[in-house]
Amino acid sequence: TFFFFTQLNGRFLGGKVRFSFMENPGYCSGSFDGLHHPSDDDDDDDEMVDIAGATLDFSTTDDVPPLSSGGYDEYSSSSRAGMNGGGPKKLVDLLEDPLPGVGTYEDFNTIDWVREKSKDRDRHREVPDTKTCFFLFCVLLLALNAPSSPPGALAGGIDIAAHWLTDLKGGVCLIGFWFNHEHCCWTSNETTFQERDRCPQWQSWAELIVGNSEGAFAYIVNYLMYIFWALLFAFLAVILVRAFAPYACGSGIPEIKTILSGFIIRGYLGKWTLITKTITLVLAVSSGLSLGKEGPLVHVACCCANILCHLFTKYRKNEAKRREVLSAAAAVGVSVAFGAPIGGVLFSLEEVSYYFPLKTLWRSFFAALVAAFTLRSINPFGNSRLVLFYVEFHAPWHLIELAPFILLGIFGGLWGALFIRANIAWCRRRKTTRLGHYPVIEVLVVAALTALIAYPNSYTRMSGSELISELFNDCSLLDSSQLCGYKQPVNVSETGVGNSLADRPAGEGLYTALWQLALALIFKMLITVITFGMKVPSGLFIPSMAVGAIAGRLLGVGMEQLAYYNHDWLIFRGWCSPGADCITPGLYAMVGAAACLGGVTRMTVSLVVIMFELTGGLEYIVPLMAATMTSKWVADAFGREGIYEAHIRLNGYPFLEAKEEFEHSSLAVDVMRPRRGDPALAVLTQDSMTVEEVETVVDSTHYSGFPVVVSQESQRLVGFVLRRDLLISIDNARKRQDGVVSTSQVVFTEHAPTQPPEAPPPLRLRGIMDLSPFTVTDHTPMDITVDIFRKLGLRQCLVTHNGRLLGIITKKDILKHMAQIANRDPDSILFN
Repeated sequence: TFFFFTQLNGRFLGGKVRFSFMENPGYCSGSFDGLHHPSDDDDDDDEMVDIAGATLDFSTTDDVPPLSSGGYDEYSSSSRAGMNGGGPKKLVDLLEDPLPGVGTYEDFNTIDWVREKSKDRDRHREVPDTKTCFFLFCVLLLALNAPSSPPGALAGGIDIAAHWLTDLKGGVCLIGFWFNHEHCCWTSNETTFQERDRCPQWQSWAELIVGNSEGAFAYIVNYLMYIFWALLFAFLAVILVRAFAPYACGSGIPEIKTILSGFIIRGYLGKWTLITKTITLVLAVSSGLSLGKEGPLVHVACCCANILCHLFTKYRKNEAKRREVLSAAAAVGVSVAFGAPIGGVLFSLEEVSYYFPLKTLWRSFFAALVAAFTLRSINPFGNSRLVLFYVEFHAPWHLIELAPFILLGIFGGLWGALFIRANIAWCRRRKTTRLGHYPVIEVLVVAALTALIAYPNSYTRMSGSELISELFNDCSLLDSSQLCGYKQPVNVSETGVGNSLADRPAGEGLYTALWQLALALIFKMLITVITFGMKVPSGLFIPSMAVGAIAGRLLGVGMEQLAYYNHDWLIFRGWCSPGADCITPGLYAMVGAAACLGGVTRMTVSLVVIMFELTGGLEYIVPLMAATMTSKWVADAFGREGIYEAHIRLNGYPFLEAKEEFEHSSLAVDVMRPRRGDPALAVLTQDSMTVEEVETVVDSTHYSGFPVVVSQESQRLVGFVLRRDLLISIDNARKRQDGVVSTSQVVFTEHAPTQPPEAPPPLRLRGIMDLSPFTVTDHTPMDITVDIFRKLGLRQCLVTHNGRLLGIITKKDILKHMAQIANRDPDSILFN
């Protein structure tokens, strides 16, 4: 909320440069023509396409009303009423009298960043200087209402509800069904130290149904009830997503990245998506599927921010300013997901945001702070701490341990590269085969398979967050976990310092736990590949961290036993004496979790900060940095794309990745349209075309905009006009301006040319024309052109030679050209 108020004192700098976008027909197959430009005769079913696991509706316009919306009709009808009253004829000048809808964007198009900034600068000139008092008042209101931060409150509710439903699969609390297992036994006086999780108030389903908790029959009853609840939760999740908000499926981060780069997906951040994703996220996590809630919380936070944007004209009418708010919301999402406000800001800066000015940085920081404070007030983790996995290791790490830490980084990089390739191959198969036609059946089959295999193993039966917390734990004298099943010391002198224990030989309990963890590692690696991308909310942070934490714990226990039995080796001599606490397996689990998450997402700085905020392990930054960088280097050797960039490319979004280098020595003339053999570029002349001729050009093409030239012979560039603005202006002029007919002359010049007395009045459209479209010469190197597109956020630029218009280069042209260079299918770029 603070973001909206502090923006009142902001100022935008820079020149007033405007440029627009035009679609190229050579890159659009016939099946997509109707999607970009639906006609009145098209059915709604023809305007749907499957993107990112959701069915997208091209006819949905939540944020900007269509041409036939109420506001536009009221504007037109009121104008007609004034003219029909017998008043004088009015020559409409769109420069002085802007129309509703002009300057807005159609669905699945890219915004004009420079025009939006220019609009905001013009708005600032109209804001009075007395706004400072209002700003201070707004800050005061913020201080009073900070605990009501919607993302923080939603995250706390999601955590509590998911914990309760997860425990419901195993049993129910007799004193109140709304209590989870921990809260049910919280005040019980009948628990024992060895069985601290068992109390008379909490009963398993076998105890309720057959009256016994022991034996094979009771085990089968609990097994079947676990599968029943898992299927029920998964079924409700996929049905609600399919019925109410198809956009609520998946992680949401690839689409958020694309939206922040300037792409428009109407409804993706709407209220129905927010409500549905909040409910189904709880159900999907509780079903036991190998997914997490942390990634989707970024989507939830962005939905909250987008809804709040509609309360302020400044953000509702300016797409660029709205994206600054969404960048802050992405930081809030990570802040409430992990309790890591600083890591959330860095995550938004490093991984998600496309345009991140300095003032957005500290506003994002404050927004993340407010959200974290709200989450801390709710205390969803029940440990009076903000962080999700608090650890307290008693032994420092040693320099020799960097070798196994780097080994974990290599494992994380290999796992990340393997996972990305396998998951993208599976998702592509889902999109191109009949598998994608049955999303409900797919979710139920995967949920049944997961529950069937997961229940016998206690480490796969528990939730992902609980598993990671167990693996991060440092064994002490009070621990009864199987992972702490060491042989007990003979005398007290063999114990370590404080509550820690010296390295001990592994017992039977630990060996059993290691076998179970090895099986859990294989299961998690396989099941996560087919789970991520299904049509339920699914995050990737927790599953990736679970894989790395299991591998790290296994390696840590191995190093611990190696040091115990071989403390006289050279590598252990001097710092690992008998009876000392040398190796901390929980630290290896933490480093492995960071390595695997880094290998999948390719995060570096933000990941390290999130991990030490997440665990409170500030002392272990160097091991985290070593493992994270190693995993990134290893994964980049197999492909530079992270999982989110891979899904963006799979879905054909027009995202120009800033991390990808362009090294080809091509020129602008090699990429522009039209090319040799293509039809001539459709253009409009500044004062020699009639309304009928302009409408003919518009109706005969599917371009999103048209260059305006002096004449067909000279081809001297004058400006650029958007198709949407042109249609709105002509339609409105026919209704508001007397005498405008098909033979009326369309004029883009400042002064209309002289016409015969009997000629109809001209239609002046200079107000909707971009007078300064961005241009490059035909010999401009493409590496420079690509940098211009990235840094200015261009949708297109016009190509000229000595002032004469030659062609146009769009963002889609560049993406297709880069795909061809990388030996990828250029037709995979679906949108503009």
